[in-house]
Amino acid sequence: MTTEEFIIQHRRDAVADLALHASRWPGVDMPFALEQIDGWQRACRKLPTWAATEGIVYPPHLAMEQCSSEQTARYKAKVISRLLPVGGSYVDLTGGLGVDFSFVAQLPTQASFVYVERQKRLCEVAAHNFALLGLKDVEVDCADGVDYLHSMSCASVVFLDPARRDAHGGKTVAMADCQPDVLQLREELLEKADFVVLKLSPMLDWHQALLELGRDVVREIHIVSVANECKELLFVLSRQGGGETSAQPRILCVDGDEVFDTTVDAPQRIFSGSSLPAYLYEPNASIMKAGRFGALCASMPVDALAANSHLFVSDSWLPHFPGRRFHVNAECGFGKHELGALSALQRANITVRNFPMSVADLRKRLRLKEGGSDYLFATTLADGKRVVISCGLGNGK
Repeated sequence: MTTEEFIIQHRRDAVADLALHASRWPGVDMPFALEQIDGWQRACRKLPTWAATEGIVYPPHLAMEQCSSEQTARYKAKVISRLLPVGGSYVDLTGGLGVDFSFVAQLPTQASFVYVERQKRLCEVAAHNFALLGLKDVEVDCADGVDYLHSMSCASVVFLDPARRDAHGGKTVAMADCQPDVLQLREELLEKADFVVLKLSPMLDWHQALLELGRDVVREIHIVSVANECKELLFVLSRQGGGETSAQPRILCVDGDEVFDTTVDAPQRIFSGSSLPAYLYEPNASIMKAGRFGALCASMPVDALAANSHLFVSDSWLPHFPGRRFHVNAECGFGKHELGALSALQRANITVRNFPMSVADLRKRLRLKEGGSDYLFATTLADGKRVVISCGLGNGK
């Protein structure tokens, strides 16, 4: 059995089990085979288009872990499609596995696409994979991205995804701790590109990043989530149309196919009624990260339960609210006898917001198992009253 045959035959098997019994297949390049099987299995979840393409070569575990998902790569391609003119040029200075590049290079525009990566092995893998993915007339350069920047001519769009690990493999968040340091390269990037697109850590404080990069050049901030988990921040920089140091960039909160513009923020409208409305809403992870809760009140008929609750209520069913939607079943106070109203429940999904108790402690106090179709939100209302709100997933009825 050849190594290629082994990979195809066993790619759905547990990698650990295959490694344990590796001696059964002496003619197989087992380290490479296991790497490919592990990579394919990860791609099935993360990069289905790649997984469906026979012959794709996958890199070591760390590169697969760090690469973009197909969903976020497609979103970046959509953003870049607005910036890249017909006949323009796109340069990815931190090519890596090439996932982002592979989706951008499929854009239907007569542009040139250049992939730059300093690791020779990744360049070889990328060139092989790009051909299988049908990418034609793309340029693969094995070079240090910073050196390439110094020598390159102007481009329409330059993309960077700085490595967020230090010399010891530990994760870093701050831009100055990433490689390359985009803050040091800022002026040169803006001189040589009409638009610079930066992919940054989802753990980064976007307010601080905006200050460091400069309000005069940041045009757009995209906070991107998948399945309600924040995955990355995208900053679009340009000197075009700039000059106002107080200019407000567009701030877009993305979760899957949902895009919510929070550029125009406003004070939150606080709920002041005596009994809760019919529906409760919980913003998605991107809006939580943005902290632009007033934009919700400004664009739809919702009120915040309290200034710091990050929960919203409405008499109307809002199917396009950017987050989870619930119908309110009951509300009870936090007193010992009041909580008795929840005694019929055996299990529930619990969330606490602006509440002096952890989920674990509240679950223990209520003697509830995790899961089920009931949802409990423990929070503090605007008048200081602590309540537990029992909900079910909303269906608009």
